[in-house]
Amino acid sequence: MTTQRFQFPDHAGSPQNDGMMLAVIGYGEAGSAFAIAGAWGNHARGWDLKDDRRAAMVVDGLPVSRSAQEALAHARLVLSLVTATSAYEAARDYAPLLAPGAIWCDMNSVAPETKRAAAAMIEAAGAHYVDAAVLAPVHPARLSVPLLLSGEASAQAELLLRQAGFETISIAGNDIGRASAIKLLRSVMVKGLEALTAEMLLGANALGVTDAVLASLDASERRDSWFDRAAYNIERMATHGVRRAAEMEEAVSMLRDIGVEPIMTTGTVRRQQMQAGKPIASPNEGEHGS
Repeated sequence: MTTQRFQFPDHAGSPQNDGMMLAVIGYGEAGSAFAIAGAWGNHARGWDLKDDRRAAMVVDGLPVSRSAQEALAHARLVLSLVTATSAYEAARDYAPLLAPGAIWCDMNSVAPETKRAAAAMIEAAGAHYVDAAVLAPVHPARLSVPLLLSGEASAQAELLLRQAGFETISIAGNDIGRASAIKLLRSVMVKGLEALTAEMLLGANALGVTDAVLASLDASERRDSWFDRAAYNIERMATHGVRRAAEMEEAVSMLRDIGVEPIMTTGTVRRQQMQAGKPIASPNEGEHGS
């Protein structure tokens, strides 16, 4: 069991709520990480459709409700931490159960349009919707993980999240979907690099050249900011994309010869071909420089 660390202000509501103002809906990796670190005690309630996850709440010291309705009845702030495939359905199904003026903080990694659709359900029920993007792994950061918020109730959500113990919060604007767009576009690079790493290592291991390839990458590693690096990469593609695409076609052939499916490398060929002669506006000419 955990020891309560953070105190919420008293909620002027039902005397039966014992000051409870936070509900955690969905209890996977993120919900568990936050609940353990927050040690919210009777100021929070948890709910998950799965029996084993409700049992995990008990182990972690998060009081478990008997139903979603009970969890949401007096919550001022709701953390939606279900799966991406269930994010809209959770908003749709639980919107009628929310207290008037409650804030539904959707922390699931879904497309902006999905978040806007979910927001419509929440707002129609008389509550507020905030698009929340979790910008780093929840372990080991837990409550210090960077959160990016968007939506008209973002300032209110930030206050409540800080009262709950979250430490690193910024606001992207009033438009629902803006925070999730930033998160997902960032993931195009982060998760894409992971996939590229796997494809490279599968080939390198098959050919017995792993150490040499990694040493070569270390030797050529750039330490520029991403503003400079993005501008450089785009310029290289616009100027030399045709030649680079031809080189990567050879890499595709090599990977196939050794039995590695060139999923990422085939995409690189297409992107190099498409960007050849088509420069993209420099990052330094966009929001960063305005």
